[in-house]
Amino acid sequence: QVQLVESGGGSVKDGGSLRLSCAASGRIYSSSVMSWFRQAPGKKREFVALIRWHSGTTLYADSVKGRFIISKENAKNTMYLQMFSLKPEDTGVYYCAKGSQYSSNAAEYRLWGQGTQVTVAS
Repeated sequence: QVQLVESGGGSVKDGGSLRLSCAASGRIYSSSVMSWFRQAPGKKREFVALIRWHSGTTLYADSVKGRFIISKENAKNTMYLQMFSLKPEDTGVYYCAKGSQYSSNAAEYRLWGQGTQVTVAS
């Protein structure tokens, strides 16, 4: 069973940057869709960005478009989320997830990492 492990979270000031990584313990098949979600305290888990493993096609939530970049490194079975111009409202636990549908719906994803905390101070 493939496992997903996130890393790279931390605390930054408003306007700062962070790069998250999601490493899979096994091969990510080309038919997969890999996504980032986040969850702030007391709020629902929300979609951030996704990438098709084969084509590299991406999709972003409006709230992060132009500030975040999702990318992948197939040979390392690793996905990244480069975050620029961070805002306090970006604070939350960031999760990576693996699915097979091109979807921003968390229910479509069966495999999740444990999450990494991102805190943006004002």
